[in-house]
Amino acid sequence: MDENSIVSPPAPASMPLVVIVGATASGKSALGILLAQRFGGEVVSCDSTQVYRGFDVGTAKPTPKERAIVPHHLLDILEPHEVFTAGDYRRRALEVLSDLRSRSRLPVLTVGTGLYLRALLEGLADAPLRSEELRARLRARAERRAPGHLHRLLAKMDPESAARIGPRDTSKLVRAIEVCVLAGKTITELHKAGRHRLEGFRPIKIGLMPARADLYERIEQRTVEMMDHGWPKEVRALIARGTPADAKPFSFIGYREVRAHLEGKLDLPNAAKAIQQATRRYAKRQLTWFRKESDVRWFEGFGDDPAMSREVLSHIEKELGLASTGAAGGSS
Repeated sequence: MDENSIVSPPAPASMPLVVIVGATASGKSALGILLAQRFGGEVVSCDSTQVYRGFDVGTAKPTPKERAIVPHHLLDILEPHEVFTAGDYRRRALEVLSDLRSRSRLPVLTVGTGLYLRALLEGLADAPLRSEELRARLRARAERRAPGHLHRLLAKMDPESAARIGPRDTSKLVRAIEVCVLAGKTITELHKAGRHRLEGFRPIKIGLMPARADLYERIEQRTVEMMDHGWPKEVRALIARGTPADAKPFSFIGYREVRAHLEGKLDLPNAAKAIQQATRRYAKRQLTWFRKESDVRWFEGFGDDPAMSREVLSHIEKELGLASTGAAGGSS
């Protein structure tokens, strides 16, 4: 069989759902495109940063060329000022999955945000509403106190959430504290109660685990490439369009550093170093989260490595009940 031909899986009552997890820069997007292309599927982004329009370079969003290869979903669906929760993601993702099922297209999830995946697969309990007054008080308190204050506060109220939320991720820290105050329970406790698991789909979970030193080297190189490929120009354009400084995407790793550089607070080399360091820490937190994910078949390497691709293709063929075709894996 031609290695480039598409093999469409059957459409049983329980439809396969390919899930690719791994740290940032591990090659999830390239592998997702390859699998969707090979098995007649479409890519569904599961990433809290890529939902925002205009924030492209620093979120490693698939390029227009990559999106032209196979359809992508849940990218560029929000304006920078809009609020988007894990529950919102689940609702949007369920709509996409329903559409893909109706067209017998294999969903391929590329997962950067573990909480979004958990929300989709396991459901979320009803969480308390937001309190803008409480949020304002917490943010003001964080500005008055020493760095890390909100993280230390959360560690006392909800140690499990504090362990997975970075000390500079103010939005998530505020939400976690808000839930503790309004619900009298931790987010973890809420998530364990009253959830509705995803029905009608059979997850096939793939995990990418490059060697730590290789991953860090790629993170450093990718940061340099992002700077060279217009990251400062993108942030300058966002500011010129009037994007509020407190818009959530400006708190994403890299965007705050690039903005500080454009404001004359940080030179470019030090901005790049800060981004590389923050990204390495984020990758470590991602892997800590994903290692706790059940039923993941882990592969040692990057998703855009041809040898790795062949291994994954063979595994997916077996999971889908397809005869091995010996397809050679490449990537875009």
